[in-house]
Amino acid sequence: MTTPAQPRRILATTALPYANGDIHLGHLLGYIQADIWTRFHRMRGTECWHVCADDAHGAPVMLRAENEGVPAEELIGKMRANHIRDFAAFHVDFDNYHTTHSPENETLAVRIYRALRDRDLIAEKPVTQLYDPKKGMFLPDRYVQGECPKCAAQDQYGDSCEQCGSVYDSSELKNPRSTVSGAKPVPRESLHCFFRLGKLANELQEWIGAQIPNPANPSENIPRLQKEAANKLQEWFADGLRDWDISRDPPYFGFRIPDRDDEKYFYVWLDAPVGYMASFQNLCDRLGENGPRFADFWSADAENKTELCHFIGKDILYFHGLFWPAMLKNSGHRRPTRLFANGFVTVDSAKMSKSRGVFIRAEKYTEAGLDPEWLRYYYAAKSTDRIADMDLGLEDFVAKVNSDLVGKLVNIPSRVGGLLLKHCNGEIAARPFDEPPAPEGEKVERLSDAIARAYEERRYHKVAHLVMAFADTVNAAIDSDKPWDLVKERSRRAELRRVCTDALNGFKFIMAMLKPILPRLCADAETFLNIPPLTWENAADPLPAGHKLRKYRHMMSRVEDKHIARLLEGEIPEEESKPEAKKAAGKKSDADGLMDIGDFAKLDLRAARVEAAEEVEGADRLLRLTLDIGDGRLRNVFAGVRAHYAAADLVGRNVIFLANLKPRKMRFGVSEGMALAATFRDGDKETVVLLDAPGALPGAKVS
Repeated sequence: MTTPAQPRRILATTALPYANGDIHLGHLLGYIQADIWTRFHRMRGTECWHVCADDAHGAPVMLRAENEGVPAEELIGKMRANHIRDFAAFHVDFDNYHTTHSPENETLAVRIYRALRDRDLIAEKPVTQLYDPKKGMFLPDRYVQGECPKCAAQDQYGDSCEQCGSVYDSSELKNPRSTVSGAKPVPRESLHCFFRLGKLANELQEWIGAQIPNPANPSENIPRLQKEAANKLQEWFADGLRDWDISRDPPYFGFRIPDRDDEKYFYVWLDAPVGYMASFQNLCDRLGENGPRFADFWSADAENKTELCHFIGKDILYFHGLFWPAMLKNSGHRRPTRLFANGFVTVDSAKMSKSRGVFIRAEKYTEAGLDPEWLRYYYAAKSTDRIADMDLGLEDFVAKVNSDLVGKLVNIPSRVGGLLLKHCNGEIAARPFDEPPAPEGEKVERLSDAIARAYEERRYHKVAHLVMAFADTVNAAIDSDKPWDLVKERSRRAELRRVCTDALNGFKFIMAMLKPILPRLCADAETFLNIPPLTWENAADPLPAGHKLRKYRHMMSRVEDKHIARLLEGEIPEEESKPEAKKAAGKKSDADGLMDIGDFAKLDLRAARVEAAEEVEGADRLLRLTLDIGDGRLRNVFAGVRAHYAAADLVGRNVIFLANLKPRKMRFGVSEGMALAATFRDGDKETVVLLDAPGALPGAKVS
């Protein structure tokens, strides 16, 4: 891989997670991809900083804090601690993790706003917004749902359609409803501030289509954006760029817009990306002379001297590809060098979405006993440089991890490490490593160059392919040399040392190549091999003759069915996962008909509000209920109560909902839980009464 003429200086950022919910496995894809990339560059000796922050502002945070009865500052503080915990568990290494609710962010956001205003890029005009008459507030786009005005898809949000990708104004949504109170919103006028994005169309077109020098090889040019990203951004120019509404009315949790007599707040998407700058400013201030200079990465003349790379999800491409570069350039700052967008994650083909109640929390993954590096490797092995959705197929996940990481990778030291320790005092033989067994006869240097290029281009699937092909050759050499036979003859100890040394030199090289993906496993390997931290430069250096290993300890276990069961159903105690224990428990239950408190604890019962109800065509007994289960999350449930309730009478009612029931695919759609009811007979008449919880907030746990 060509070395650039000038040392590279990189600032990488990842999308700011919203402080209104937990990190789930869908979120983790982008963060893991960014972490792998930054770890690779640091391992190569590049100055590479990685910052992030919690996106702390907006109406959803305000509403959740109200529901929980705590100040918004307390809520975002708790969520930030949870996010830091989850990222650390998955080895996502930030140089700084800040919050957008910070003095640095307010100062920078106000400075940028004033610069745009002074360039005549801020305009005021009245707008008609949807207002919740029951709650007494203007509704954020994500708190309005209805029918997409473009493709007629149901249950779409007030700003964009998840089905066709269209972006629109919430007032264009058909049959809208408030997800805060269930009321039908009414239009109401208010004076708002707009960023005049339409004036900058030519400037943005040029930025989107630009070819830039390849930072890894300045003699060639590469597109600034992924092809899919550039094509998507071009769609928004078709009808002319709209000016961007950057203000919100009270009540709102955020920064006040300065220099005004009325009370207006910055829309969260104005100060959220400024959070990248604020987090980096906080890092610079904290490190002082030992850290980077803010101006080196954010001033206007930094654009050709340092790299600014944003890792984002494809759903926020609109903001990062249009608003953000326009804000930066026209406020006297540099624009991003590149945007790297990733797709969505599905689990067994079901899309993860917090707002729709379909997701697996990062914390639940670790609590279920799954190794975070299993997920890091699986995501890497399926990651390309394209914007493509990824399916976390659980059967494929188990097979891939067990085959590659256990069957190929840690299999190497487990096969030879103990033999070398037991029969050769753990001492390494004198062996060169300039041309070990490698796929297609490649030398190590050529192989490491190919892997480095794949890392640089974020084609981690190719990294996994190349490394595992090399691991196959190492394992094949062990099979051929049969060290377990060599131990039978004392006269062949030197040959045993040679065979084991060759295998461990190969293992060392493999771990160096996978260190950005598997940092914890690599640290364990470094401990066993008794070597300093691996770098790209020392990856192919052979272990010196006479070097002694440390005691071998098991490095990684297999994924088992019980791990997946815990992930999907909740934690299963060890003793309950054994067939004989289940059989005994079943007999006991049959005998006395009783269950213990542990069985009851498996039921996740919640209060839920009926946001919408309708009859199901072709099903005489069923009503389709849309339930608000808290934090704006909605679930679709079919209830057999049509003979007992009119659909309209159920809207706004609180019910008891079984939240952890497996989704059930029916002829009319998927039912994502169960509304509980009591059934009784009075003579020949059967009556069904839905159980409710008057006064309980959606999502409140029943215990």
